[in-house]
Amino acid sequence: MDELTRLRSVRNDVEPASPETLARGRDILLTHIAAAGERPGATSPRSTTTRRIGWFGTGSLVAAGVAAALVAGNVLGVAGLHGGADPAAAAVLNAAALETVKTSDPAVGTGQYLEVATHAAYAYVSNADDGSRRVYLSSQNGQMYVPSDTDDEWVWVRDAQRPIKMFGPESARAAAEANPAPAEYLRAAGGAFYDSPAVVSPTMLSDLPRNPQALLDRIRAVTKGQGNSPDSEALVWIADTLRSGIVPADLRAAMFRAAALIPDIEITDRAANLDGRTGIAIGHTFREGDVQEIVIDPDTGRLIGEREVVTGKGAEEWNVPDGTAIGWTAVTTTVVDAAPAGLGK
Repeated sequence: MDELTRLRSVRNDVEPASPETLARGRDILLTHIAAAGERPGATSPRSTTTRRIGWFGTGSLVAAGVAAALVAGNVLGVAGLHGGADPAAAAVLNAAALETVKTSDPAVGTGQYLEVATHAAYAYVSNADDGSRRVYLSSQNGQMYVPSDTDDEWVWVRDAQRPIKMFGPESARAAAEANPAPAEYLRAAGGAFYDSPAVVSPTMLSDLPRNPQALLDRIRAVTKGQGNSPDSEALVWIADTLRSGIVPADLRAAMFRAAALIPDIEITDRAANLDGRTGIAIGHTFREGDVQEIVIDPDTGRLIGEREVVTGKGAEEWNVPDGTAIGWTAVTTTVVDAAPAGLGK
């Protein structure tokens, strides 16, 4: 079954495309494959295969899921040429959605917990004597333990903050003068830490639409008036929700497809390294030189994490080297039999 036959079996309400439209879609597919193959810097046989093919988990250039994603994005107007993400970014996101729906969510048995481990870093800013910015990065790691019955007590272990990256003498001085937050051990029924309901909860997630356009509309309504722009804030909301680690597979797929509908989303890094894992970064520039990204494993469709990178004028304003990630979060999930009884336990 070729990619158009497979696509029509899902979208049987679509009128046959003209030969010119099909040719344009195939040309875009081959152009992006060629562009991915020209990228230098692969360091291992595995990364060479993955990055050269770009979005293909296998070596086949006719992988049905990705081909259908590109045809849907560029022939049928789901994204890219018709006001959504850049065609290459839309292809990655739609392919990730296809892989995601094949993945079973972790089975958390009675008495077990889903451990959501977060490795994160954020920028801390103060002013030097001459008025210039002093910026350093500090870690903010933690482990959330979500019980099989999500109404029961959740456990949250927050590691002590520590400076992890400085940018020159003034930056190091600022880090040395800081008073980092100590480690914390928290328990709360239903994840209502600090006497506040969980921002991301199973109930909230179950209420979200699975239709990508309806989901994006909901996201825009929730984030209206926030952030630097409606488009960047929509991607921030998706990243923040995904990094909770408890989003079910069908909703993760819908979020990837919703992101493909956001204008000006593009591939910003085909070999983004986040906490030792490499994926494709999909980003939106929300201010001159500031880019919000989500990083996706192209082999599995799983979210590796998210980051904010500053370049050009943005890097100058932050007083950091060009291309610096001034904030990032990487997430892993594991099923465990018990949650810690306290710090260090």
